[in-house]
Amino acid sequence: MTRHRTLRRALLPALIASAFAAPLQAADLLTITRDALENNAELASARSQTDSVEAGRDVQRGDLLPQVNASGNVSHNRQYESQTGGFPAGGTGGSDDNYNSAGLTLEATQALFDARNSREVEQAERQIDQQTYQLAATEQQVLIDVSSAYFEILRAYEVLEARRAQERAIGRQLEQAREQFEVGLIAITEVEEAKAAFDQARAVRIAAESDLQVRFEVLERLTGQRYSSIDALGEEVPIQPPTPDDRSHWVELAMANNPLVLASEAGVEVSRSSVEIARAQRLPTVNAFANYNYADDDRDGVEGHNSASQVGLRASLPLFTGGRTQASIRQNTYRLEASQYDFEAQRRDTVQQVRSRFTQVSNNVSTVEARAQAIVSNQSALDATRAGYEVGTRNIVDVLNAEQNLYNAVADHASARYDYVINLLSLRQQSGTLDVPAVEEVNAWLDGGSVSFTLPEEGDISDAAMEIGEPPRPRE
Repeated sequence: MTRHRTLRRALLPALIASAFAAPLQAADLLTITRDALENNAELASARSQTDSVEAGRDVQRGDLLPQVNASGNVSHNRQYESQTGGFPAGGTGGSDDNYNSAGLTLEATQALFDARNSREVEQAERQIDQQTYQLAATEQQVLIDVSSAYFEILRAYEVLEARRAQERAIGRQLEQAREQFEVGLIAITEVEEAKAAFDQARAVRIAAESDLQVRFEVLERLTGQRYSSIDALGEEVPIQPPTPDDRSHWVELAMANNPLVLASEAGVEVSRSSVEIARAQRLPTVNAFANYNYADDDRDGVEGHNSASQVGLRASLPLFTGGRTQASIRQNTYRLEASQYDFEAQRRDTVQQVRSRFTQVSNNVSTVEARAQAIVSNQSALDATRAGYEVGTRNIVDVLNAEQNLYNAVADHASARYDYVINLLSLRQQSGTLDVPAVEEVNAWLDGGSVSFTLPEEGDISDAAMEIGEPPRPRE
């Protein structure tokens, strides 16, 4: 049980208690992660659900503790009699009577043996374990969502910068083509080719700007905060294979730590306890009880009151329930079988995800290196093409294509770097080892530069973050 509690709290860092990023100011990944852990609606819901499941254990446990009940009644009674025989000489019959009465009953019971309730308490404990793992999975999902959104912004920004540079370069080429056309050095077709390339570059740049705005708004949804700028990724990112560079090691980590696998395994135990509860319905229940009864009325000719008390044991045994108990056992047995298959499906899916992420990270290392070399090669090709254009062996279309290839290579290199970072964090998530310290390690890769973007003017939502009205408070 200690392990379960430790896992639950592992992703609730003490550092959340410090300052958080204010809206509309620069922030790094760690600051934004704190905002998300504090303000993310899905995570807040999961925490409340966990508290609810823990309270459910006390609900089930209450049936095994002493129960004390009191009941009372006050009534007005009117009695009618119409008997006319059997009275002594001179007697009368058929008298009516009006009177008031009052009664009080106190009873205390204590379960001595109740297998069903005991099994229900055990099931509640297993449900807490399952929900604890679900909460850990939600916390890890928030961490990967925030980190992915953060680096997707940086990816979109670098791609946008490449598209802006491409537009400027092709714009200069267009101006040069127009000047050459005016002095009769080239045909109008080359000007039109440059104009078409420029229009295409402009359209791509506009789309990149839109993508950057959308990326900022994704981060806003996750954290309930707005950010005008965030810190950029440094150039000296350690692009290297996962440590250790052993796929089976990461799979073993996932089987031991992935919260979804552990939650699914705990779900099997919850279903198993449902079978035990159903079987317990065939067993007897034994309760100790003590009660006291008091009664009084104001009938004519009657004085005093009546009272009585009892102390004893009460036992019950179901003999025949119309087949309901057996049907319940069969039903919950099938549910147990389904949960076992669900666990196996989750286990297989996690193994596949870990293997895929490990392969992607390993390939990203080579891809980043290859993309960097592609920039060098395309720059050399562009220089050679421009030289050929100046001496007449190449045309303007060749130059435009070479420029597009260069800036595509720049954008591809940026994307490859962010693919590496995101896939590395995803590998940590799938292996169940993604936590705030892991995010802090990646945060150290930021170099202090910033990426800025002016969002459309809107009402500041930060003050209304997590605004759900007055939180409900349980009444004692």
